[in-house]
Amino acid sequence: MSCVFCAIVAGAADAIRVYEDDDYLAFLDIRPIVRGHTLVVPKTHSVDLTDTPADTVAGLVRVGQRIGQAARHSELAADGNNIVINDGKAAFQTVFHIHLHVAPRLDGDKLSFAKGLVVRKDPDREGTGRILRDALARLP
Repeated sequence: MSCVFCAIVAGAADAIRVYEDDDYLAFLDIRPIVRGHTLVVPKTHSVDLTDTPADTVAGLVRVGQRIGQAARHSELAADGNNIVINDGKAAFQTVFHIHLHVAPRLDGDKLSFAKGLVVRKDPDREGTGRILRDALARLP
């Protein structure tokens, strides 16, 4: 199997499974950025947001929300969670089977992958808004 996540779903590759239903599987990330870093994948292969049905993406978020709630109400004692889909190589996607990251966070932890993002400014917010609105209007 060329897709490692498909191999995990099929049971042909090892993973620490934390949740499973008919359509989704959640397992611990092999290279966690924090304790409890979990990946949620649809059992049916799709690559990224461009070829994944909206209902499937919604299901990823639904399962991710449950994992996040579990992280808050467990001995992990998370104060919050980062919920992320890296969409494409430019967005640091490294396994090309769509997946949702759930990274439990603690107040004051030292994880700083978003460092500097809060001070960035778009020089043309109105123009950017127009570009996205126009593109959304053209989508089927």
